[in-house]
Amino acid sequence: MQEIIFSVGIDIGTSTTQLIFSRLTIENLASSYTVPRISIVKKEVVYRSKIYFTPLKSLTEIDAPEIEKIVRQEYQDAGMTPEMLKTGAVIITGETARKQNANQVLERLSSLAGDFVVATAGPDLESVLSAKGAGADKLSEENRSIVVNLDIGGGTSNLALFEKGRLKGTSCLDIGGRLIKVADGRVTYIYKKVKELAKKHNILIEEGEEAQIEKLKKICNLMADQLAQAVGLMEKDDFHQEMYTNKGRALTTEFTIDGFTFSGGVADYIYNMAKDDWFCYGDIGLLLGNAIQENVYFNKKDRFAAVETIRATVVGAGTHTTEVSGSTITYKREKLPIKNMPVLKVPEETEEREDLTELKDSIKNKIPLFYGDGKPEQLVIALSGKYHTSFVKVQALAAAVIEGGKDIIISDHPLVIVVENDIGKVLGNALNVMLMGRKDVICIDGIHAGDGDYLDIGEPIAGGRVVPVVTKTLIFNS
Repeated sequence: MQEIIFSVGIDIGTSTTQLIFSRLTIENLASSYTVPRISIVKKEVVYRSKIYFTPLKSLTEIDAPEIEKIVRQEYQDAGMTPEMLKTGAVIITGETARKQNANQVLERLSSLAGDFVVATAGPDLESVLSAKGAGADKLSEENRSIVVNLDIGGGTSNLALFEKGRLKGTSCLDIGGRLIKVADGRVTYIYKKVKELAKKHNILIEEGEEAQIEKLKKICNLMADQLAQAVGLMEKDDFHQEMYTNKGRALTTEFTIDGFTFSGGVADYIYNMAKDDWFCYGDIGLLLGNAIQENVYFNKKDRFAAVETIRATVVGAGTHTTEVSGSTITYKREKLPIKNMPVLKVPEETEEREDLTELKDSIKNKIPLFYGDGKPEQLVIALSGKYHTSFVKVQALAAAVIEGGKDIIISDHPLVIVVENDIGKVLGNALNVMLMGRKDVICIDGIHAGDGDYLDIGEPIAGGRVVPVVTKTLIFNS
């Protein structure tokens, strides 16, 4: 029996704000004798909004009433009402996520549709979301290759590297199309780092001066070279580290990249020739796109078509897939329900090995993807569990989870684990014993979850034997 549900996605970025409605077909694929397994069997984007410049009251504040006005108007134009929507996501990205009233904007919008996956995306998470929207992960998986997506927006460039479909690293640089703004033939704004980069190469630029095409092209060429350095196509210069957002980390250099996809507002002008009016958007976005398009280093590698460009970060938004956990579980009743936990998926190949060092390191290295204000947010660690069924192996798995998840254990949040195989109770017991009861542990089985998913765990049902689990999957065009 099939069921149709409607979903909304709202993306509020540095430069642009947009909305998308999706129609999702869900179906129970299990037989009548087994626990229901609800899956999405079809997904269609049924409405794409206009693309708006993100309204700001000042350099530090989003214009929340204007955002709400845009969203309400698009609902009306699409013929949608909040009552028609079962799920959705609000994603606040790039520089906008750092505005002082970002949370207030989320609260204003949350009333427009029932149960949002509400996430203020940090740059690492945005890198993953945009890369999936662009289709870089699937391209890498299908071609068994190494692909980097560069999502180049107004304020930042988010990078994500995939090897054979698996995420291997992310990075974010302060390079974007609106870091120099132009109006009436004059430069009206220059981002500090870009000004310093230009000065390093003896190019002086000031606010208020005439917008000289040749000078701005040279600056955009420097920005394109910084991106080439970030993906290992050029040797890093002594200024390169300054370009990373929040003094972040560089992309791993252990892989030889086969090719690139590009997304974000600048991407259309990497894949296509720019218009004659370089400043039609009041910034250097077209010049930057042209600089990357002509960059000799990027042109040495394959440039793959992206599924989505400016709409990559969210093309539709999630669905509710309600499942019932297995009956061998560990939980603290008073800690449930828990909603909107992002999933940290442990690569299955790290579970296969006798030595669990890579598994431990995978958890440790992925936790910073979910930092908010420099601290780990509540998240859930997802494991297969099928390689650790004996008592001894479960003990080893528990020890590796504790070692890799130290940042969670010292936080105020419970340690939440989901496993596909039915080892939830024994793994939960092992964790409780090793932690000597000093940490609340929730460990449930019978649940499949992946990177980019969000989980809700409800209050126990069926006499406390199982818990309902809702998996909210960000839906990307494919």
